Amino acid sequence: MIRPTAFFLVLLVAVPAGGADLSAPPDPLVFRDGRPVASVDQWRCERRHEILELFRTHVYGRAPVERPADLTFEIVATNEHLLGELAVRQDVAISFSGPGGRFQFHLSLYTPKHATVPAPCFLLINHRARPDRPEPRIDSPYWPVARILGRGYATATFAASEVAPDRRENASAAEGVFPIFDPPGPRAPDAWATIAAWAWAASRALDFLVAQPAIDASRIAVIGHSRSGKSALWAGAQDERFALVVSNDSGCTGAALARGKTGERIADINRQFPHWFCENYCAYGDREDDLPVDQHLLLAAIAPRLLAVGSATDDATADPRAEFRSCVLAGPVYQLLGCADVGTTEFPVPDTALHAGRIGYHLRAGGHGLTEFDWDRYLDFADQQLGAPRKTGSQ
Repeated sequence: MIRPTAFFLVLLVAVPAGGADLSAPPDPLVFRDGRPVASVDQWRCERRHEILELFRTHVYGRAPVERPADLTFEIVATNEHLLGELAVRQDVAISFSGPGGRFQFHLSLYTPKHATVPAPCFLLINHRARPDRPEPRIDSPYWPVARILGRGYATATFAASEVAPDRRENASAAEGVFPIFDPPGPRAPDAWATIAAWAWAASRALDFLVAQPAIDASRIAVIGHSRSGKSALWAGAQDERFALVVSNDSGCTGAALARGKTGERIADINRQFPHWFCENYCAYGDREDDLPVDQHLLLAAIAPRLLAVGSATDDATADPRAEFRSCVLAGPVYQLLGCADVGTTEFPVPDTALHAGRIGYHLRAGGHGLTEFDWDRYLDFADQQLGAPRKTGSQ
């Protein structure tokens, strides 16, 4: 096994940051007190939990509840005649209550109509939808439903803004799911914010999906683009029921390593989007080296489950090289757990995919966006690593 220190030294030579200063990121296999992780059990039972607690305290905040005791699901509409008889759509109301009252958000689920076995599923955290219409135009490049179904997968989505409004005003903490669970008075510096709320909602959607006979509960992926890609990573790191976690162009405080990053950095993202992260995170603007975590630790917390990261050549804000660095630096944990990692420290050429290990990565030519090319790479990775599903209508 290649030790993490060797990975750091090789990576700094192989993937320069484009002019920003680089310092050594935290070693995923070393505890905060300096002790090395000596075994698989120590990683699983101690170090992984330490990493998640550090992210809750310093970056994303902590959700005040996991699964609500009175969580309910109601299928409010069904349509069996969509996309040329390819799909069955179910609209689901997800409801629960807390000290602040009752709350509801909606999930749309599309399953292959003629499937004879349970289908694996891609759950999209959707920041382009409106609460009154919880998906974009059917079969858009952002969410190509027919393409996904044609590959044998089910797919589901919810409107992130229905769970927590994506507004920078301080008043946003008084809207959406927050007042249902937050205690009265000033918010704690590690209170959850919108990224964490959207991730929490993905787990509540998963609570529904794993109970559906049409869905293969062992093969459910969570996927997000940009800000929702950050939420997908946080959801997948915490909830081990997700078999595959997909981050598309998630950049700063998503897949991209903060130390040495170009483009958008911690100070920038906290200034532009102060409602995305907990108050404690504001202390690390222009002080990335003082942050006790970095994003490769978040990716490592997903191990040994599948992780796919996608970047775009012209997405300078996200910094594709910083996203790739995180994939490489998460590798020692996958190796410790007996899994192949991303497989190289060499930054790939555009429009190629690295799919041989449990960490998949691709670099697409073009700008910031979730495209059919990206979806095809994620579906290819799922086919290869999870096993290709039976195609719709096949025997």
